[in-house]
Amino acid sequence: MIIFLLAILFLNIPSVYAQTAVEYLQRGNDSFKQDRFDQAIFEYTKAIDVNPNLAKAYNNRGVAYAREGSLTLAIDDFTLAIANDPKDAEAYNNRGHACDRQGNLTQAIADYTKAIGINPFYVKAYNNRQLAYYRLGEYDKALSDVHTIKAIGGFVAPH
Repeated sequence: MIIFLLAILFLNIPSVYAQTAVEYLQRGNDSFKQDRFDQAIFEYTKAIDVNPNLAKAYNNRGVAYAREGSLTLAIDDFTLAIANDPKDAEAYNNRGHACDRQGNLTQAIADYTKAIGINPFYVKAYNNRQLAYYRLGEYDKALSDVHTIKAIGGFVAPH
């Protein structure tokens, strides 16, 4: 009987070794900063296992996948980040960048535009979009973004 009570007691005590999703996220960020992308992906995956709605973990894992060249996995993760936080301008910009790298400039521009719609001062998204417009030969649209970047005090990325 005492063993049974002790077992119940220990099962109901939270483990001091249990990691929270935020702790895994931070460990992933630390690994990412050290260019240890495989380890970062592992840690972000653990964060997602603990909290499948943690948009930042999907976004960050997507960036790590993109750094490794796994653009399809990156796009999938950015899409999941957006599904969990539709107001995440960074996730739209990141998905746009991954689509851009795959050569899908139309989708990239749509994502950059969505990011800008969420955050009208997001210089990085304007820069990415103006570069995509430029590569499509839509010079007037690219120039319009250049003017906007300058108007909001940002620096224009060279072509």
